[in-house]
Amino acid sequence: MYAPQDDTELLAEALREEILPPGSRVLDVGTGSGALALEAARRGAEVTAVDVSRRAVWTARLNAWTMRLPVRIHRGNLFGPVGDRTYDLILANPPYVPAPHAARTPRGRSRAWDAGADGRMLLDRICRDAPALLRPGGVLLTVHSALSDPDRTLELLRSAGLKAAVVRRRWIGLGPVLRSREEWLRRRGLLEASEDREELVVIRAERVR
Repeated sequence: MYAPQDDTELLAEALREEILPPGSRVLDVGTGSGALALEAARRGAEVTAVDVSRRAVWTARLNAWTMRLPVRIHRGNLFGPVGDRTYDLILANPPYVPAPHAARTPRGRSRAWDAGADGRMLLDRICRDAPALLRPGGVLLTVHSALSDPDRTLELLRSAGLKAAVVRRRWIGLGPVLRSREEWLRRRGLLEASEDREELVVIRAERVR
């Protein structure tokens, strides 16, 4: 788990633009510290949050308790803990950084960012499984790097019958993780020779009524 960063803030901006009547069901997968789940709970939503990290779950529960916000927080892998419940809004900020040692299972802190050779280890699963958990008119908001192929995300979500588009973009400087594998990213053609920034995108996908 790591502290909320630019991707969390970008997703929070998109969340604030969503119409979210009190009592709306919201699911936050990969909740981390719980920042997005708490943002939704402040607006009166019925919020469930999930993370695979014990430390993240403890931190999110402590933050919810401190702020006196009713958030159900479960430890588990993506949608596993929520069964077949459906939601008005699903938020997802999964690991999405391409990793040079894709055959290794991410461990420790790297679980928060490493996502296989193409960065899509969890993104593809979200695109596959989230649509069935959306109520009619429900929305999925997910954030990831342009290094992880936003066009692929759009293609998968549209193939599942959702209306999908990029609704937010932001360029940020390369952080420590990307700098540590900068040469590998350039060899793969994911970063241009002179490029020293990363683009983040938020994709909004709606289950049309």
